[in-house]
Amino acid sequence: MDRVALRGLKARGHHGVFPKEREEGQTFIVDLVLGLDTRAAAADDDLTRTVHYGIVAEEVVAVVSGEPVNLIETLAERIAQVCLKHDVVREVEVCVHKPDAPITVPFDDVTVTIIRSRV
Repeated sequence: MDRVALRGLKARGHHGVFPKEREEGQTFIVDLVLGLDTRAAAADDDLTRTVHYGIVAEEVVAVVSGEPVNLIETLAERIAQVCLKHDVVREVEVCVHKPDAPITVPFDDVTVTIIRSRV
């Protein structure tokens, strides 16, 4: 399976279990790896036979900036389902970064990574 990756998609969202997270929001960063077969697109040099990563990026940002959820696990799942709606995408790896998570000790990042595929 071939891979198309999008790294560092940024959007402001209001996800989290604490009132401050819901009220003020914070930046979330998303990395995606889309699994698909690119041979037909490459043979014909045809965008319609592959995934349009610009559209995927817009859809992912809409999910992150959309309806709040408590857990980044839930956010990752919603993002994965949006990606799998594209017919050519057979598998997706989603990594959601929450670099401003409300943690009381020094840290660089909090991430949740999931892999989902068509059933």
